[in-house]
Amino acid sequence: MTTPKLSHFDASGQAHMVDVGAKAETARRAVASGRINMLPETLALARDGSAKKGDVIGIARIAAIQGAKRTSELIPLCHPLPLTRVAVEFDIDEAESSITCTATTETLGRTGVEMEALTAVSVGLLTLYDMLKAVDRGMRIESIRLLEKDGGKSGAWRAEQA
Repeated sequence: MTTPKLSHFDASGQAHMVDVGAKAETARRAVASGRINMLPETLALARDGSAKKGDVIGIARIAAIQGAKRTSELIPLCHPLPLTRVAVEFDIDEAESSITCTATTETLGRTGVEMEALTAVSVGLLTLYDMLKAVDRGMRIESIRLLEKDGGKSGAWRAEQA
C-alpha cells in the first residue's frame, strides 16, 4: 500500500497553500460534532439560561458561527471561503450531563468546508467552557470529529458510528 501524499507540502517538503485554481466549483457541505461534559448543576445553568452571564448556549451559537467564518485566520493553510450556510445546534443530554454541539457548513467552491465545521464546534464548546468555568472548571471537551462531508472530487464521506 502506498502512503498517501500530504497536500500541504510541496515536492521539497515545504509547507504551502494548496492550489485549488484548476478545481471545479461544486456544492460542498460538512458536518462536525463534539461535546462538553459538566456537573449536573452546571448543565442546569446552561439549560435554563440562568448562568450569571446569561444565555450561554445562545452566545456559544453565535461564537461557533463566527469561528466558522474566521477559520482561515486561525488555521494557517486554510483557504478563506465564502460560506453560504453555517448552522449550529446544541443538544442537552441530562443523563450524561453533557451538551453536544453539531455544526453544518456549506459553500459553493473549489475546496471543502470540513475545517470550518470543526472550528465552529471547537469555538462553540470553548465558549460554553468560558461562560461556565466560574462554577465548573472540571468540564471536559471531547470527541470533536468530522461526521460527514459531501462535494468535490472525493465525493461523499461518512464517519463510522462511534
